[in-house]
Amino acid sequence: MREGTTQKPMLKYRPDIDGLRAVAVLTVLAFHMGVARISGGFVGVDIFFVISGYLISSIVFGEIAASRFSVTAFYERRIRRIFPALFCMLFVFTVLGVICLLPPDLLSYSKSLLAATMSASNFYFWQKSGYFFLPTTNPLLHTWSLAVEEQFYILFPIFLVLVRRFFPHRLTAAVVGLFVISLVASAAIVPYNQDTAFYMPYTRAWELLLGTLLSLGMFPRLHSQWLRNLATLAGTVAIAYAVFGYSQWTPFPGLHALAPCVGSALIIGAGESGPSLVSYVLSSRPVVFIGLISYSLYLWHWPVIVLHDMGAFFSVGLAVPHEYVGLISERHFDFALEISLSFVLGILSWRFVERPFRNGSLRMSGRPLFAVTGAVMAVFIGFASWAISAEGFPRRFSVSPVRMASSYSEKDIYKSLRGGTCFITTNERFEDFNRDLCLYQKDGVDNYLLLGDSHSAALWRALSSSFPGANFMQASTGPCAPLVHPYGSLDCRKMMTYIFQDYLPSHPVHGLFLECRWYGRDIDGITETIEWARQHRIAVVLFGPVQEYDTPLPRLLAYSIAWNLPELAAQHRVSENGLLDARLASLAANTWHIPYVSLYKATCNDGDCTEYADAAHTVPLMFDADHLSQAGSLLIVRRLIERGELH
Repeated sequence: MREGTTQKPMLKYRPDIDGLRAVAVLTVLAFHMGVARISGGFVGVDIFFVISGYLISSIVFGEIAASRFSVTAFYERRIRRIFPALFCMLFVFTVLGVICLLPPDLLSYSKSLLAATMSASNFYFWQKSGYFFLPTTNPLLHTWSLAVEEQFYILFPIFLVLVRRFFPHRLTAAVVGLFVISLVASAAIVPYNQDTAFYMPYTRAWELLLGTLLSLGMFPRLHSQWLRNLATLAGTVAIAYAVFGYSQWTPFPGLHALAPCVGSALIIGAGESGPSLVSYVLSSRPVVFIGLISYSLYLWHWPVIVLHDMGAFFSVGLAVPHEYVGLISERHFDFALEISLSFVLGILSWRFVERPFRNGSLRMSGRPLFAVTGAVMAVFIGFASWAISAEGFPRRFSVSPVRMASSYSEKDIYKSLRGGTCFITTNERFEDFNRDLCLYQKDGVDNYLLLGDSHSAALWRALSSSFPGANFMQASTGPCAPLVHPYGSLDCRKMMTYIFQDYLPSHPVHGLFLECRWYGRDIDGITETIEWARQHRIAVVLFGPVQEYDTPLPRLLAYSIAWNLPELAAQHRVSENGLLDARLASLAANTWHIPYVSLYKATCNDGDCTEYADAAHTVPLMFDADHLSQAGSLLIVRRLIERGELH
């Protein structure tokens, strides 16, 4: 038979693949819910891509072998598979959004709704910011992966038709060629622009095409039981390595995506030849059931997490009920609430939306299917356009919470941080850093270098205005710890290499101010950096963490006004920052022997934290969840001066 027509006309059901779907969705859920040890749970999406590529391609090539492949029928299957549950989720949360979301949030949501409806979410969120550092306040962030998949499948059948017509004997070679091109593009782009590599379909296509190659018989048959066990065990180890070993700092996707993708391919490929110990586990009924509901579960879990964390709808999760105090922590209670609600909604969606539209009483095909789909899309597009033009319908709320939630614009914040000049964001490059302006040393005054990430950028203006007799230089890169040997992006490493190896040795400063969003893992790096500075006779001042919230403070304050919940912001404050501040203060005094500036204690005392930067309670201390506003930064610096901690 000719190449590309050797597939089986029927695809046998594989319960182990549904089990692998369960692994994928559970890792994503764990990552999104903040389970610390699942730091690489985002790779669950990559597992989904490989599974999708394998199953869809197996069906398509089976139809090609039977000479009954139809592009129209292919699109019908995709619509029945994807859109009913997606539209249901969009409808529910759009209604809830109109009822509860503040105008800026509804405006942002409506823009993402427009993108999600048109299968363009990946492009929308790519323009906004990186996946790992985008403020987690948009319920539709997770639809980026659906958009990538749909963009691939819009072009994939057209590609097959063209190859079948003009190169009937080169189907496998064509798929391999596309696979290699996409993988190379992904690996090449990651070091320079991780956001582009993460969101673009051409840097993700190879993951779906890996599944396609499996369906083309590129994986050798493993007739031996022990070989299947070895292959599936190796696949399991590769996936576990990524899930537990990767983090938001891992350059991804690129070559790092090979581990979860190849691991998935090993499990799927080995299963074509027979069972294995891993496939027995994956085929167990509870695991398979989670796999069956995985699509709906994926759709519903992220909006539930976001809206609960925002405090917008699920006020029951704002605090642990009194009768359970001492039995369960607030964090565990919230986790149980979110995962329970996600599963309930996922099961209901699978049972009453997915199944009826795919194979049940609501199944449609042909013109009615396309007409109904187009009509629903038109409704969503129309509403989203209306909400955008109306700027989120501000008349739904009184003036005060609307003003509070609208306190800051991204443009003003970016400008105040000297973005693109002295603060290099994830969308910019180290080469954009203006050394002549940002590192200019003045004669006759003390010159200090403020080094770090966006948290350091938030302090620069307040320090400069509070000490007119000193010159504060700025070198900020986000996200980036100011360490001699930093982790993070390529631009972060370039910045710190330049500062520590080129600039500071030849440009003495009166003081090096280190500030960023510190983590416990930074302590060894801080120790090393302080020792480096001591060897170069540079005085170091360490600035500690600020108070932090799990959702933007202006939004919490706006909701607290709108719903008369004065304790709302306090209930969403991150408690770990106080512990980290105390630890850093102790190390600075007893081990490092350097001055330590506690930004946390400047606003928090005995669990009571300042939330406003003015006495009239009209200006929030922060412009988001963890960055000081201009007024907030000035308030803290003045308090530190009054206490003698800064002079």
